[in-house]
Amino acid sequence: MSQTSQNKEPEKRSQLEIEQEEENRKIRRLQLMMNMVMSVLAQDEDLTLEQASEMIANAKTAALAMFPDKELAYDLIYRPRFQRLLNERFRLQ
Repeated sequence: MSQTSQNKEPEKRSQLEIEQEEENRKIRRLQLMMNMVMSVLAQDEDLTLEQASEMIANAKTAALAMFPDKELAYDLIYRPRFQRLLNERFRLQ
């Protein structure tokens, strides 16, 4: 193995670490954003059902902008949580 190919491997590993850190940062940002939306839905007494629905739609748009092609994951993870909050908050069935 030449010295050139040995030098590239640590750089590649470093690049993978950088990409993983960025992915983790995006995940934390998404979690924070979703938690904030859920908090507002649960606590803002003046919030209407229409406003709540718009907030949820905007949160989904933002999540999919951060993680394109992950709509199924969003629907499995966050959609039931939002639906449960809406049902509790506005007594929907």
